[in-house]
Amino acid sequence: MNSMTVYTIDPLSDPRWAELVQKHEKASVFHTPGWLTALRQTYNYRPVAFTTSPPGTELTNGVLFCSVKSWITGNRLVSLPFSDHCSPLVDSSEELQHILDFLREDIVRSKWRHIEIRPREMRVPGVDNFEADKSYYFHTLSLIATLDELFRRFHKDCIQRKVHRALREKLRYEEGRSASLLDEFYHLLVTTRRRQGLPPQPKEWFRNLIRCLADKITIRVVSKENHPIASILTLSHKQSLIYKYGCSDPSFNNLGGTPLLFWNTITEAKNNQFAELDLGRSDRDNPGLATFKDRLGAVRSELVYFRYPGQRSQSTSPTWRSSAAKYIVARMPNVFLTATGKALYRHVG
Repeated sequence: MNSMTVYTIDPLSDPRWAELVQKHEKASVFHTPGWLTALRQTYNYRPVAFTTSPPGTELTNGVLFCSVKSWITGNRLVSLPFSDHCSPLVDSSEELQHILDFLREDIVRSKWRHIEIRPREMRVPGVDNFEADKSYYFHTLSLIATLDELFRRFHKDCIQRKVHRALREKLRYEEGRSASLLDEFYHLLVTTRRRQGLPPQPKEWFRNLIRCLADKITIRVVSKENHPIASILTLSHKQSLIYKYGCSDPSFNNLGGTPLLFWNTITEAKNNQFAELDLGRSDRDNPGLATFKDRLGAVRSELVYFRYPGQRSQSTSPTWRSSAAKYIVARMPNVFLTATGKALYRHVG
């Protein structure tokens, strides 16, 4: 293994990458060319993959990154920006260790501030010299059980009764990728991010996702008397349905719009024979979100990111969440709030 060469490939131009993603069991929607193209078009990140497979041969492994260049947060390799997880597509710890050793040796020449990997697995053999950095809660819901069994596993008061309430209220449910659904979703997203003291992601990001992922992305909205009250955005890959973004109008939370969205999503996933609902990561300082996912009957685990060098990174999120930042965000007109998000997110990754 030590005598093997590490090669650099462009996953957007090398057709072997899409073939590897399609067949590798650890691949997710975040590995796909569609997701990478949206990252490139929105934030100008350059995707790059490292492999021990020589040019002209079958691609049997690859570790995917994006090159993030920022005068605010530094130049770095991240696997992957704005992606909950992105496991190395390797079949042995030796392959992974060889590729990561190559990158560690290259970090000075390439002037990277650090390298970060975001595997879905809790234990990742082959990450010697990388240090555990950020940690999140991670939830998955197996869809093997029947719909009746899945519903019975919901928290009786917080989920089951709210679904029944939403049905009594005759909330309107819509799904798709139309411009009008995107407008409704984004309006709720801006409201939610303001409440959290954070700027929203640029709307262009969601337009690019829809254009690049096509039928692999779905916007779901519930409304009360033509007034959108809750929305989620889901992605799909093979047998996995992924919850990525959620937002709501808190003045209508008592109507059960969000539980209804998840129940409809689970029902559709079962009908389409998905094996799991990936509910994504939750910040440890957001226990409400993690508890909501618990109450859906999902299994909670730990999601750990690794980086080299091992000094803990300085995230911009705590700054955004400071009292002063929240005060400013809460009073910022929408046009300035969305402009702030568009300017800042490309530096966060």
